[in-house]
Amino acid sequence: MPLLSTISKGESLKKHRQQIEVPLDCSAYELTKSCPRSYPTTTDEEDPDSNLNATCPEYFRWIHEDLRPWAYTGITLDMVERAKATANFRLVVLNGTAYVEQYQKAFQTRDVFTLWGILQLLRKYPGKLPDLDLMFDCVDWPVIKSIDYGGRNATTPPPLFRYCKDNETLDIVFPDWSFWGWPEIRVKSWVPLLNDLMEGNQRMGWDEREPHAYWKGNPEVAETRQDLLKCNVSDQQDWGARVFAQDWKKESKAGYKTSNLADQCVHRFKIYVEGSAWSVSEKYILACDSVTLLVQPRYFDFFTRSLKPLQHYWPIKPNDKCRSIKHAVDWGNTHQQEAKAMGKASSEFIKEDLKIDYVYDYMFHLLNEYGKLLRYKPAVPKNAVELCSESMACPAKGLNKDYMMESLVKGPSVTSPCTMPPPYDPASLRNLLSEQENSIKQVDEWEKKFWENQKV
Repeated sequence: MPLLSTISKGESLKKHRQQIEVPLDCSAYELTKSCPRSYPTTTDEEDPDSNLNATCPEYFRWIHEDLRPWAYTGITLDMVERAKATANFRLVVLNGTAYVEQYQKAFQTRDVFTLWGILQLLRKYPGKLPDLDLMFDCVDWPVIKSIDYGGRNATTPPPLFRYCKDNETLDIVFPDWSFWGWPEIRVKSWVPLLNDLMEGNQRMGWDEREPHAYWKGNPEVAETRQDLLKCNVSDQQDWGARVFAQDWKKESKAGYKTSNLADQCVHRFKIYVEGSAWSVSEKYILACDSVTLLVQPRYFDFFTRSLKPLQHYWPIKPNDKCRSIKHAVDWGNTHQQEAKAMGKASSEFIKEDLKIDYVYDYMFHLLNEYGKLLRYKPAVPKNAVELCSESMACPAKGLNKDYMMESLVKGPSVTSPCTMPPPYDPASLRNLLSEQENSIKQVDEWEKKFWENQKV
């Protein structure tokens, strides 16, 4: 009898903790043109066991590094306002409500879907984020240069959020807009797209795939991409690469029939090369079960700093791409088990460590830690407007609306965010970077011997 009582109680709790779905209230929004107040403001009914020991993936540790410039000074109103120079918008969150002051329109819908993603975070974890005040720049290139904020009399850098940075800049990296959709080129939001990519992987095993390295993209945005085109197969030379220039105008007219990302996992090797800065394409390439041939990048986004050469990707020399690609393809085709394992490791990383729940958790922890650094009480800017899911999705049309609706967070999460890992201590960070550097040097040595044996 007590056992039955326990089971009944457990089943009752389980049912009680099922996620509550809160649909958009477009009828109320259309009537009043104001954000509804019916959405829950807290998440009281969390399952205490479901996320008890879930530690966030390794790349979350970089949050501490990205916020380190303000660790001792904190962040003042003056610092935030100094970041306005290049910002597309200012976001303020007060008591769980978002307000946006737009400065300049971003390219395409980058700002729209970035803000949509933040609103979904507020739906997922209502009442959990502190008050916030931040500037966001949707342009590719980082602008807060470390060299401008060094020395005895230097000022503290302005905190500016964007999608990528390099080792010489202090911009704060944040998940890019495409996780919630990229309507201009018909890229779905992350959950359905990742499912499509995983299904695409099942259609053709690694052994059956083309034994070449594939790349397709816009070469006009960067010299390094134009240089990559030289590696294409010709009557005189086969570097093992099959590279194609993407004509987006032509693709648009054809209805993007040849640009389905899930249909492009048919080569044993896929090349990642930066565009004008970091490229959104990196996560799609890594998800393909193919060996990622990663042309050594200058820029990184929020998750790529945890990728390990020879585990998740094969490094390619940026100044000797063709010979480097030829060696990589030859190695992979003669070491197929190791190559398959590398391709699987990268796609598993994307599938498990970059699932949408972790994207939201990264946003949560980054904004939570940032909020702790604020040394003032945020206020709604004079020209800001309140923003909510209804005000964005209800009037939206076409693919914008489709992608918003498919990426809508249905209701408050019944689980807490994953547990933040500790920051790197200086020695462990040096060891991590040293291991990555040594792996790249190892590939350089292999490549040198390969070409010596070829007598080229």
